[in-house]
Amino acid sequence: MIARQTSTSTNTVQRVLEKYSPSSFEDTDWLPEYLAFDEFRGVGRQLHFIAIDGHTHKIVKILPTRLKKDIINYFKRFPITVRNKVKTVTMDLNYYYDIMAKELFPNAQVILDRFHIVQMLNRSFNSCRIQEMKKHKKGSREYNLLKYYWKLYLKPFDDLEKVKPCYQSRLKDTLTQEQIVADGLSLNNELENTYNRMQDISKALKDRDTKKLRSLIQSKDHVGNMMHTTLNTFKRNLHDILNAAKFDESNGCLEGTNRKIKQIERTAYGYANFNHLVTRIDCKRQIK
Repeated sequence: MIARQTSTSTNTVQRVLEKYSPSSFEDTDWLPEYLAFDEFRGVGRQLHFIAIDGHTHKIVKILPTRLKKDIINYFKRFPITVRNKVKTVTMDLNYYYDIMAKELFPNAQVILDRFHIVQMLNRSFNSCRIQEMKKHKKGSREYNLLKYYWKLYLKPFDDLEKVKPCYQSRLKDTLTQEQIVADGLSLNNELENTYNRMQDISKALKDRDTKKLRSLIQSKDHVGNMMHTTLNTFKRNLHDILNAAKFDESNGCLEGTNRKIKQIERTAYGYANFNHLVTRIDCKRQIK
């Protein structure tokens, strides 16, 4: 549109946009106090690193790769006095992000994003549910309880309908949501323990109850294999998990930014040049 209105080529417009793009003017004397890290899939289906300000939601930097050495080299350009002012770094459960954040920002609290914690719990329970489901004959009541009502198991227990029963055609019975979940969990003790652990940790996280959260993660009840692995991961990152309950910061703003970037890529039918993609993202930010 700009090229058409100014009677110039699209390449000329692209060069000018790149020249005056905010990413071409980098200030190494400032970093936001609240950082958020993540990655998104861009040019050539490659994963790019992105960091944003957790409060203003402005993009701090987009790197062409998410390699540890590249991220460290970028942030090492900032003096230690600037990096020491960063208060929190929010991220998902990427192993080296945690190590990297503690090395680069000595005074910052590392926070694991609550959405990713709950997502891991849900996946762990689903793995246990599917394993139990496959033990039963297809079309049986037990199989249908675990297959077709999976959303009810992931729903907070307090939100389940407990009063008004409805006719369930797959079960040929009139049941409340609570009764469906209870009947499904009664099939296996390990499945029930896994469900209770998922629900209790999610509730403790929502209630910001760090004491209960710690005890639940360190509890030794018999749970499914994948839930056991997840809990071991939580134990290794216990301090960061507890920070998720203590602090309000999350990666929600960053997930929203990634969603907008995906829409930009769809509109352009993808990008072959990383700099062109970053310039387009910068233009979108300036227009808004």
